[in-house]
Amino acid sequence: MTIRVMLVSPATNAALREARFGGDVPLDESGARRARAAAGGLPRADRLLSGSSARCRETAAGLGLRAEPAGALDDWDLGRWSGRRLDEVSAGEPEAVSAWLCDPSCAPHGGESLLSLCTRVGAWLESLPPDTGRVLAVVDPAVTRAAMVRGLSLPPDAFWRLDIAPLTLTELTGRGGRWNLKCGRPLGPEAG
Repeated sequence: MTIRVMLVSPATNAALREARFGGDVPLDESGARRARAAAGGLPRADRLLSGSSARCRETAAGLGLRAEPAGALDDWDLGRWSGRRLDEVSAGEPEAVSAWLCDPSCAPHGGESLLSLCTRVGAWLESLPPDTGRVLAVVDPAVTRAAMVRGLSLPPDAFWRLDIAPLTLTELTGRGGRWNLKCGRPLGPEAG
């Protein structure tokens, strides 16, 4: 049987607009409004999941989903950088940021390395039994990017070249450990 994993990126919030490293920041009013407006454009799913960040949980609720939390789909743990702005961290720790961007095994922030994130998300993908059917999950963009890297057997540095827009759907379909990708479909009434 073919497994269909449909990953929805959450709506916008202040942290995204300010180029902050994660942090558990809720949706702003604009993001909440856009999530509610996109509710009619979701594909059918057999199982509904969500990352644990406020942004993911609130987007799922705005979309009208009763999604269960899935720890393997939580956002990238960026340790002490979490909640800080990229420009602030880059100014204070330029060597650490450079190492983080160049070495997928590096975690100068004390959280997960890029390799650890990709391994965690890839293990979740591979753990799905053949009769899983259609899974829809609201997850932070780093999780979607990690799923794409692992699912398509891309080199880890490809992660940095993948952009995930807010409220878009990325689909991985697989059978026997082989995954295909359909990415970037905007959510809306016509997307169902």
